Amino acid sequence: MRTRPTLSWTSAEAPLPRTSSLDELTGVVARGRVAVLSGAGLSTESGIPDYRGESGSLRRHTPMTYDEFVTSAEGRQRYWARSHLGWRTIARAHPNDGHRAVTALRDGGYVSGVITQNVDGLHQAAGTADAVELHGSLDRVICLDCRRTSPRAELDRRLRAANPGFTGAATRINPDGDVELPADVVRGFRTVPCALCDGVLKPDVVFFGENVPRPRVEQCYRLVDDAEALLVLGSSLTVMSGLRFVRHAARAGKPVVIVNRGETRGDRYASVRVDRPLGPALTELVSRLGEGRGRTA
Repeated sequence: MRTRPTLSWTSAEAPLPRTSSLDELTGVVARGRVAVLSGAGLSTESGIPDYRGESGSLRRHTPMTYDEFVTSAEGRQRYWARSHLGWRTIARAHPNDGHRAVTALRDGGYVSGVITQNVDGLHQAAGTADAVELHGSLDRVICLDCRRTSPRAELDRRLRAANPGFTGAATRINPDGDVELPADVVRGFRTVPCALCDGVLKPDVVFFGENVPRPRVEQCYRLVDDAEALLVLGSSLTVMSGLRFVRHAARAGKPVVIVNRGETRGDRYASVRVDRPLGPALTELVSRLGEGRGRTA
Protein backbone atom coordinates (compact mmCIF):
# COMPACT_ATOMS: atom_id res chain seq x y z
CA MET A 1 0.00 0.00 0.00
CA ARG A 2 1.36 3.44 -0.89
CA THR A 3 1.72 5.76 2.07
CA ARG A 4 0.42 9.23 1.37
CA PRO A 5 2.71 12.00 2.66
CA THR A 6 1.31 14.57 5.04
CA LEU A 7 -0.73 17.11 3.10
CA SER A 8 -1.73 19.48 5.87
CA TRP A 9 -2.16 19.89 9.60
CA THR A 10 -4.75 21.38 11.88
CA SER A 11 -3.67 24.29 14.04
CA ALA A 12 -5.28 24.56 17.47
CA GLU A 13 -4.13 28.15 17.83
CA ALA A 14 -5.27 31.46 16.38
CA PRO A 15 -3.39 32.29 13.16
CA LEU A 16 -0.33 34.47 13.63
CA PRO A 17 -0.90 37.97 12.24
CA ARG A 18 0.79 38.36 8.88
CA THR A 19 2.20 41.47 7.30
CA SER A 20 3.19 42.56 3.82
CA SER A 21 5.68 45.06 5.25
CA LEU A 22 9.38 44.21 5.05
CA ASP A 23 10.43 46.62 7.81
CA GLU A 24 10.92 44.03 10.56
CA LEU A 25 12.46 41.52 8.16
CA THR A 26 14.92 44.15 6.97
CA GLY A 27 15.89 44.96 10.55
CA VAL A 28 16.60 41.32 11.37
CA VAL A 29 18.63 40.65 8.23
CA ALA A 30 20.54 43.94 8.54
CA ARG A 31 22.13 42.67 11.74
CA GLY A 32 23.69 39.79 9.78
CA ARG A 33 24.50 36.15 10.56
CA VAL A 34 21.14 34.91 9.30
CA ALA A 35 20.62 31.23 8.43
CA VAL A 36 18.19 30.61 5.57
CA LEU A 37 15.88 27.58 5.33
CA SER A 38 14.23 27.41 1.91
CA GLY A 39 11.39 25.26 0.64
CA ALA A 40 9.57 24.44 -2.58
CA GLY A 41 7.78 27.80 -2.59
CA LEU A 42 11.06 29.48 -3.51
CA SER A 43 11.20 27.56 -6.80
CA THR A 44 7.63 28.08 -8.00
CA GLU A 45 8.68 31.21 -9.88
CA SER A 46 11.09 28.98 -11.83
CA GLY A 47 8.18 26.86 -13.05
CA ILE A 48 8.52 24.06 -10.49
CA PRO A 49 5.34 23.59 -8.43
CA ASP A 50 5.36 23.28 -4.66
CA TYR A 51 3.87 20.41 -2.67
CA ARG A 52 1.28 22.04 -0.47
CA GLY A 53 0.32 25.44 -1.85
CA GLU A 54 -3.09 26.23 -3.30
CA SER A 55 -2.19 24.32 -6.46
CA GLY A 56 0.37 22.06 -4.78
CA SER A 57 1.16 18.72 -6.37
CA LEU A 58 0.21 16.62 -3.32
CA ARG A 59 -3.43 17.43 -4.04
CA ARG A 60 -3.22 15.24 -7.15
CA HIS A 61 0.05 13.33 -6.87
CA THR A 62 1.50 10.82 -4.39
CA PRO A 63 5.29 11.00 -4.51
CA MET A 64 7.40 7.87 -4.42
CA THR A 65 8.06 6.56 -0.91
CA TYR A 66 11.29 4.91 0.17
CA ASP A 67 9.54 1.67 1.13
CA GLU A 68 7.88 1.26 -2.25
CA PHE A 69 11.05 2.10 -4.15
CA VAL A 70 13.21 -0.50 -2.39
CA THR A 71 10.60 -3.26 -2.33
CA SER A 72 8.81 -2.95 -5.68
CA ALA A 73 10.40 -3.41 -9.09
CA GLU A 74 7.15 -2.15 -10.61
CA GLY A 75 7.34 0.96 -8.43
CA ARG A 76 10.91 1.61 -9.54
CA GLN A 77 9.91 1.19 -13.19
CA ARG A 78 7.09 3.71 -12.73
CA TYR A 79 9.35 6.16 -10.92
CA TRP A 80 12.20 6.04 -13.45
CA ALA A 81 9.87 6.26 -16.47
CA ARG A 82 8.24 9.38 -15.08
CA SER A 83 11.42 10.87 -13.66
CA HIS A 84 13.33 10.25 -16.89
CA LEU A 85 11.10 12.81 -18.55
CA GLY A 86 10.59 15.05 -15.55
CA TRP A 87 14.27 15.47 -14.76
CA ARG A 88 14.85 17.10 -18.13
CA THR A 89 12.38 19.82 -17.18
CA ILE A 90 14.05 20.29 -13.78
CA ALA A 91 17.47 20.42 -15.45
CA ARG A 92 16.29 23.17 -17.79
CA ALA A 93 14.85 25.32 -14.99
CA HIS A 94 16.65 28.56 -14.19
CA PRO A 95 17.09 30.36 -10.87
CA ASN A 96 14.57 33.11 -10.24
CA ASP A 97 14.81 36.47 -8.49
CA GLY A 98 14.38 34.78 -5.10
CA HIS A 99 17.38 32.49 -5.59
CA ARG A 100 19.47 35.38 -6.87
CA ALA A 101 18.47 37.50 -3.89
CA VAL A 102 19.59 34.79 -1.45
CA THR A 103 22.95 34.68 -3.23
CA ALA A 104 23.22 38.48 -3.01
CA LEU A 105 22.50 38.34 0.73
CA ARG A 106 25.10 35.59 1.15
CA ASP A 107 27.69 37.54 -0.83
CA GLY A 108 26.87 40.70 1.11
CA GLY A 109 27.61 39.03 4.44
CA TYR A 110 24.04 39.08 5.74
CA VAL A 111 23.40 35.35 5.34
CA SER A 112 25.78 32.99 7.13
CA GLY A 113 24.42 29.73 5.73
CA VAL A 114 21.70 28.26 3.52
CA ILE A 115 19.74 25.05 4.10
CA THR A 116 17.42 24.03 1.29
CA GLN A 117 14.71 21.38 1.33
CA ASN A 118 14.63 21.56 -2.47
CA VAL A 119 16.26 18.99 -4.76
CA ASP A 120 16.38 21.14 -7.91
CA GLY A 121 19.90 22.61 -7.54
CA LEU A 122 18.70 26.16 -8.20
CA HIS A 123 20.47 27.72 -5.21
CA GLN A 124 23.78 26.41 -6.56
CA ALA A 125 22.91 27.53 -10.08
CA ALA A 126 22.29 31.03 -8.69
CA GLY A 127 25.73 31.10 -7.08
CA THR A 128 25.15 29.82 -3.54
CA ALA A 129 27.57 26.94 -3.96
CA ASP A 130 27.68 26.00 -0.29
CA ALA A 131 23.92 25.59 0.22
CA VAL A 132 23.27 22.42 2.23
CA GLU A 133 20.88 20.17 0.31
CA LEU A 134 18.87 18.69 3.17
CA HIS A 135 16.99 16.27 0.93
CA GLY A 136 19.75 15.66 -1.63
CA SER A 137 19.75 16.55 -5.31
CA LEU A 138 18.13 15.16 -8.43
CA ASP A 139 21.30 15.66 -10.44
CA ARG A 140 23.00 12.73 -8.66
CA VAL A 141 22.25 9.00 -8.58
CA ILE A 142 23.30 6.51 -5.89
CA CYS A 143 23.54 2.72 -6.04
CA LEU A 144 21.77 1.12 -3.09
CA ASP A 145 24.21 -1.81 -3.21
CA CYS A 146 27.74 -0.44 -3.69
CA ARG A 147 26.81 3.17 -2.65
CA ARG A 148 28.62 4.65 -5.65
CA THR A 149 27.27 8.02 -6.74
CA SER A 150 27.26 9.18 -10.32
CA PRO A 151 25.95 12.15 -12.33
CA ARG A 152 22.30 12.06 -13.36
CA ALA A 153 23.38 13.02 -16.88
CA GLU A 154 25.25 9.70 -17.10
CA LEU A 155 22.10 7.77 -16.18
CA ASP A 156 20.08 9.86 -18.61
CA ARG A 157 22.34 8.74 -21.47
CA ARG A 158 21.98 5.08 -20.45
CA LEU A 159 18.20 5.31 -20.16
CA ARG A 160 17.96 6.97 -23.55
CA ALA A 161 19.97 4.11 -25.05
CA ALA A 162 17.78 1.50 -23.32
CA ASN A 163 14.57 3.25 -24.40
CA PRO A 164 15.09 4.59 -27.93
CA GLY A 165 12.27 6.84 -29.02
CA PHE A 166 10.76 7.04 -25.53
CA THR A 167 9.11 10.41 -25.11
CA GLY A 168 5.70 9.91 -23.55
CA ALA A 169 2.93 12.46 -23.25
CA ALA A 170 4.36 14.07 -20.14
CA THR A 171 2.15 16.48 -18.23
CA ARG A 172 2.42 18.30 -14.91
CA ILE A 173 5.98 18.33 -13.64
CA ASN A 174 6.16 17.64 -9.89
CA PRO A 175 8.65 19.01 -7.36
CA ASP A 176 10.15 15.55 -6.85
CA GLY A 177 11.13 15.55 -10.52
CA ASP A 178 8.60 13.21 -12.08
CA VAL A 179 5.62 13.77 -14.35
CA GLU A 180 2.22 12.26 -14.96
CA LEU A 181 2.34 9.40 -17.48
CA PRO A 182 -0.27 6.89 -18.73
CA ALA A 183 0.17 3.38 -17.27
CA ASP A 184 0.62 1.79 -20.70
CA VAL A 185 3.57 4.10 -21.43
CA VAL A 186 5.19 3.22 -18.11
CA ARG A 187 4.88 -0.53 -18.75
CA GLY A 188 7.11 -0.28 -21.81
CA PHE A 189 9.94 1.49 -20.02
CA ARG A 190 13.23 -0.31 -19.33
CA THR A 191 15.28 0.55 -16.23
CA VAL A 192 19.06 0.03 -16.01
CA PRO A 193 21.21 -1.22 -13.11
CA CYS A 194 24.36 0.24 -11.60
CA ALA A 195 27.13 0.24 -14.20
CA LEU A 196 29.63 -0.94 -11.58
CA CYS A 197 27.85 -3.71 -9.66
CA ASP A 198 24.42 -4.23 -11.31
CA GLY A 199 22.75 -2.94 -8.15
CA VAL A 200 19.58 -0.85 -7.82
CA LEU A 201 19.92 2.82 -8.72
CA LYS A 202 18.07 5.53 -6.82
CA PRO A 203 18.14 9.30 -7.18
CA ASP A 204 20.35 10.76 -4.45
CA VAL A 205 17.37 12.37 -2.76
CA VAL A 206 15.50 11.63 0.47
CA PHE A 207 12.17 10.04 -0.38
CA PHE A 208 9.12 10.34 1.85
CA GLY A 209 9.55 7.81 4.66
CA GLU A 210 13.36 7.92 4.42
CA ASN A 211 15.61 9.54 7.02
CA VAL A 212 17.94 12.42 6.23
CA PRO A 213 21.53 11.26 6.89
CA ARG A 214 22.44 12.18 10.46
CA PRO A 215 25.70 14.01 9.58
CA ARG A 216 23.72 16.29 7.26
CA VAL A 217 21.14 17.01 9.97
CA GLU A 218 23.92 17.85 12.44
CA GLN A 219 25.52 20.16 9.87
CA CYS A 220 22.22 22.03 9.58
CA TYR A 221 21.88 22.31 13.34
CA ARG A 222 25.38 23.83 13.47
CA LEU A 223 24.39 26.43 10.86
CA VAL A 224 21.38 27.39 12.98
CA ASP A 225 23.48 27.43 16.16
CA ASP A 226 26.08 29.71 14.55
CA ALA A 227 23.42 32.13 13.27
CA GLU A 228 21.77 35.05 15.03
CA ALA A 229 18.41 34.49 13.32
CA LEU A 230 16.61 32.03 11.05
CA LEU A 231 14.86 33.11 7.84
CA VAL A 232 12.38 30.62 6.35
CA LEU A 233 11.56 31.10 2.67
CA GLY A 234 8.70 29.35 0.88
CA SER A 235 8.09 26.39 3.17
CA SER A 236 4.86 25.28 4.82
CA LEU A 237 7.00 23.45 7.43
CA THR A 238 4.41 20.67 7.43
CA VAL A 239 6.92 17.88 8.02
CA MET A 240 9.46 17.64 10.81
CA SER A 241 12.40 17.60 8.40
CA GLY A 242 12.38 21.41 8.23
CA LEU A 243 10.24 22.28 11.24
CA ARG A 244 12.84 20.92 13.68
CA PHE A 245 15.25 23.71 12.76
CA VAL A 246 12.59 26.34 13.37
CA ARG A 247 11.84 24.86 16.78
CA HIS A 248 15.55 24.67 17.55
CA ALA A 249 16.09 28.34 16.74
CA ALA A 250 13.03 29.41 18.73
CA ARG A 251 14.13 27.41 21.78
CA ALA A 252 17.47 29.21 21.62
CA GLY A 253 15.68 32.56 21.69
CA LYS A 254 16.67 33.49 18.13
CA PRO A 255 14.35 35.50 15.88
CA VAL A 256 12.51 33.35 13.35
CA VAL A 257 11.22 35.18 10.28
CA ILE A 258 8.94 33.31 7.88
CA VAL A 259 8.19 34.58 4.37
CA ASN A 260 5.56 32.37 2.76
CA ARG A 261 2.21 32.56 1.01
CA GLY A 262 -0.36 31.16 3.43
CA GLU A 263 -0.20 29.64 6.89
CA THR A 264 2.72 27.46 7.98
CA ARG A 265 3.11 24.90 10.72
CA GLY A 266 5.94 27.01 12.15
CA ASP A 267 3.94 30.23 12.55
CA ARG A 268 3.68 29.79 16.32
CA TYR A 269 7.48 30.02 16.56
CA ALA A 270 7.84 33.07 14.33
CA SER A 271 8.66 36.53 15.56
CA VAL A 272 7.84 38.01 12.14
CA ARG A 273 5.47 36.54 9.56
CA VAL A 274 5.52 38.05 6.05
CA ASP A 275 2.98 37.02 3.42
CA ARG A 276 4.40 38.16 0.07
CA PRO A 277 5.51 36.57 -3.21
CA LEU A 278 9.13 35.59 -2.62
CA GLY A 279 10.86 36.94 -5.72
CA PRO A 280 9.60 40.53 -5.40
CA ALA A 281 9.90 40.53 -1.58
CA LEU A 282 13.51 39.33 -1.53
CA THR A 283 14.48 41.64 -4.38
CA GLU A 284 13.07 44.56 -2.39
CA LEU A 285 14.92 43.36 0.71
CA VAL A 286 18.25 43.35 -1.15
CA SER A 287 17.49 46.82 -2.51
CA ARG A 288 16.70 48.17 0.96
CA LEU A 289 19.92 46.80 2.41
CA GLY A 290 21.87 48.24 -0.50
CA GLU A 291 20.41 51.68 0.16
CA GLY A 292 22.23 52.02 3.44
CA ARG A 293 20.13 49.89 5.76
CA GLY A 294 22.84 47.27 5.88
CA ARG A 295 24.40 45.46 8.78
CA THR A 296 24.68 47.41 11.97
CA ALA A 297 27.11 44.96 13.53
